[in-house]
Amino acid sequence: MTIGITGTGSYIPPRVIANQNFETAEFLNSDGSPFKQDNSLIIEKFQAITGICERRYVEDTLNTSDIAFLAAERAIADAGIDKEQLDYIIFAHNFGDVGHGESQSDTVPSLATRVKHHLRIKNPKCVAYDLLFGCPGWIEGVIQARAFIKSGIAQKCLVIGAETLSRIVDPFDRDSMIYSDGAGATVIEAKKANENAGCILAHESATYAFDEAYFLYYGKSYNATNDNTKYIKMYGRKIYEFAITNVPRAMASCLEKSGVDIDSVKKIFIHQANEKMDEAIVKRFYGLYNKEMPKGIMPMNIGELGNSSVATIPTLFDMVRNGKLKDQRVRQGDVVIFASVGAGMNVNAIVYSI
Repeated sequence: MTIGITGTGSYIPPRVIANQNFETAEFLNSDGSPFKQDNSLIIEKFQAITGICERRYVEDTLNTSDIAFLAAERAIADAGIDKEQLDYIIFAHNFGDVGHGESQSDTVPSLATRVKHHLRIKNPKCVAYDLLFGCPGWIEGVIQARAFIKSGIAQKCLVIGAETLSRIVDPFDRDSMIYSDGAGATVIEAKKANENAGCILAHESATYAFDEAYFLYYGKSYNATNDNTKYIKMYGRKIYEFAITNVPRAMASCLEKSGVDIDSVKKIFIHQANEKMDEAIVKRFYGLYNKEMPKGIMPMNIGELGNSSVATIPTLFDMVRNGKLKDQRVRQGDVVIFASVGAGMNVNAIVYSI
């Protein structure tokens, strides 16, 4: 028996927000003081570091659970399964449903329950629950789905990663330019060894919370006159240093568990957090083996889609798997690595044979 991904689906919001949209923004320092540079220079430096030229924002009429449902429908259709056969729906997100123009997160009922409702699944034994694990949530959901299937209590699981970060960013914080919206979903199944199906070869997860727990946090607006609503905040430099140290180690540990040689790795699907940071992570990973980072090893869509947290990897994988990212392809039998880092601080990785 092998356990792998048999279907993928994603929802990329059609609303494009280019960097030029922030030319008139009022960006402030954390103490509320204005920046000395004008916005054009701030945006130029931002793009050079993050690689982001534009991002996607969800339509005003849709919430996180809505776009997750749309991605889930596509994944189920791609897998060719009966939705009533799903044993688990695992929904990774961080902020619940935050309606357009609202400031309060809505998580009752759970977003996974809402997706099950939208899918019109009648089977009560299809268990739906939410997973909060920062940006690495989708990978962690896949790891949990594998455990359920391996234990014999499940055969088919739907794992979703979705977020509408545009609803919880502080407009006075220049970091708001990083975040975006999106949804990705995957069907994880058990298949006979002789069937054409991928296989999860190994996984690795860790939580660093002694000094690192609040590198990402909820905080007040940089505009002191703004309301008491809290927004996503981060200590960017600390996260960068943490990520380039700990993610390569997790990837290497996972690869060692898998028994796969590093030269056999064809692609690395890394959380689309920051282009420079992601490049540094992958270069350090190869540096652990005294090797150079191979050209084209790291598919990237952050330039056009921004950072949609838990949605970045499943949407990226769906795009590459379906030939929707220029010069990037995967083929049956290719070994790839999924890796992520995010709030917690959490890191994880999966070595996967397509």
